[in-house]
Amino acid sequence: MTDTARAASEMLLVSQAVDRAVDSLDFSELQGKTVFLEVQYLEGTVDKGYLISSLRQHLLAHGALLQEERTKAIYVVEPRSGAVGTDKHSLLVGTPAMSLPAIIPGVPSAIPEIALVKRTDQKGVAKLSVFAYNRTTGRALWQSGPHEANSTLKDTWLFGAGPYSRGTIRREGEFAGESIPKVPQVFRIFPEEAEAPQLTQMPIQGGEGKKAVEPPALMPFGSGLFSFERSLFPTMRTTGATDTAADATPKPASDEAKPSVPPSR
Repeated sequence: MTDTARAASEMLLVSQAVDRAVDSLDFSELQGKTVFLEVQYLEGTVDKGYLISSLRQHLLAHGALLQEERTKAIYVVEPRSGAVGTDKHSLLVGTPAMSLPAIIPGVPSAIPEIALVKRTDQKGVAKLSVFAYNRTTGRALWQSGPHEANSTLKDTWLFGAGPYSRGTIRREGEFAGESIPKVPQVFRIFPEEAEAPQLTQMPIQGGEGKKAVEPPALMPFGSGLFSFERSLFPTMRTTGATDTAADATPKPASDEAKPSVPPSR
């Protein structure tokens, strides 16, 4: 709902589409040249004043010397608009509002809208073309070709709750006009982003040199869970774990390694 002749969302859609279309124009060919902006072919365009001012600012930003009188300029810049406006599409899953013939006098026969899921998509469109020519000779200097830009706004209702609004004219998602708070990320899920451990120089005891010793590797996220599972289920077989455990089991000493005991007399 709005209290003005036009909704703010509609004006934002149009102005953002105009901004994007004007920003895509390259007026570098007019740098340092005196130009006059001919706007008579923009009559009837929606938000004509905003479009003209945006074109003037873009010309000055590219170094053009803008003149207020046509006779003082060497070149004439002539813009035209193919489309400046908005489109709207709606989707309803439920019962639309309707009126039925009155059966009982005094009893309202209108059925309100019952929406399980409702979605409204709005789109702003601006299509511009600009060319420049010499005012005295009529020789063409530059032309931009057609430039088209869009802006979007999408509103969604679920079981009557909403709207959840998002689009190019929204900096972030909104619910019923309020910004949706972001949930802080407490844990880092991807351990591969952690920096690799650096080798440190540790002095060797009793010597003058130093030896590069690698510090203990960082424990990856979730490795504690596997250690906890192995403590609960010691008989669990995992890939590569059986051979490692067998190699780590101490072997009994051979007879040759046993100390000799003198025979008793």
